[in-house]
Amino acid sequence: MLKPITVVTLLTLAMQGGHMGSRVVASLLALHLGAGPLLIGILIASYSVFQLGFALVVGRISDRYGSRWPMLGGAITFGAGLVIPAAWPVLPALFVSAPLIGIGFVFFNVAAQSLAGTLGSAAERTRNFSTLSLGYSSGHMVGPVIAGLMIDRFGFGPAYIAFAVLALLPITALALSRNLGVSGLRSEPPATSALDLLRVPPLRRMIVVSGLVTTGWDLYTFYVPIYGHSIGLSASTIGTILGAFAAASFIVRISLPSLTRRFSVETVLAAAMGIAALLFLPFAYIEFVPALIALSFGIGLTLGVSQPLTLNLTYNRSPAGRSGEVTGLRLTINNVTHIAVPLAAGSVGALLGIAPVFWASAGILAVSAWLTHGDRSA
Repeated sequence: MLKPITVVTLLTLAMQGGHMGSRVVASLLALHLGAGPLLIGILIASYSVFQLGFALVVGRISDRYGSRWPMLGGAITFGAGLVIPAAWPVLPALFVSAPLIGIGFVFFNVAAQSLAGTLGSAAERTRNFSTLSLGYSSGHMVGPVIAGLMIDRFGFGPAYIAFAVLALLPITALALSRNLGVSGLRSEPPATSALDLLRVPPLRRMIVVSGLVTTGWDLYTFYVPIYGHSIGLSASTIGTILGAFAAASFIVRISLPSLTRRFSVETVLAAAMGIAALLFLPFAYIEFVPALIALSFGIGLTLGVSQPLTLNLTYNRSPAGRSGEVTGLRLTINNVTHIAVPLAAGSVGALLGIAPVFWASAGILAVSAWLTHGDRSA
């Protein structure tokens, strides 16, 4: 019998794999259809723009009624979004698909992260979030690789179908698992608004750090396909470079519990973000594929610690009974970056080229390291 955290992690792997893979397919299909960096930026931003009104609502629903129904409804919506461009591989269909995939993913994601925090004792929380993050990193790894291989061998439509089939795993499991995510519920709605949570200084600081780290992550995953295409790399090679990033994030997350026992959570996070900032600087000057894979692996080792550690820190700073709401607030802030980053990066890339985008990423990650170090010192 699998542990609940293992079940949630496997379902998250399927959803994250489809989410990341679909972004790669959407970017490369848009390029194939003649779209430029700015239009692709708008497309990728549309994954997140409609999530802004949902993350907090899903967090409150999860706190009060449990995680199963938001996760199931999200998985169904997600699957529907994948089928549309498989049937109609044209630009308008991509702009219908991306919001549906994004909305479905945020319903699943907020509820799954809230659920993971409730499983086990407080002492087990770091391990649970590290386990859950393995699902995310595995999805980051397999999604782009599957996308590249499917596109090169079968085309864009079959690539979307492959991810739609993958989405059937969480749909089926959640439809059959009636007891998953129904404990630790709050009986009454909160007396204060979600924005009042930002008045808690440690929580506010960590939500800001989470947003900055997400910005660096988004810039990387958004611009690697564009950069790879600009230097003539195939879809499968681009997928392999992104897969190396995801593989590294998987490896480092296995060791996180032991790292955080030896050093503080804040120390590990600050050091990782500082190193990541340095690794971003030379990326846009390298065309040798093995070097790109090695650099991508190094970036994955550093950025890989960000999600489980920021999840852990924000959860630990959450007021009692409002962890799902805090998760929703954190993801709302993150989704603002999901929207702004592709738009800004597409504009900067079109005007100044690719290198300044990677430099901006380095600066953002350096700021996140400084803020996290300040949190540790406070």
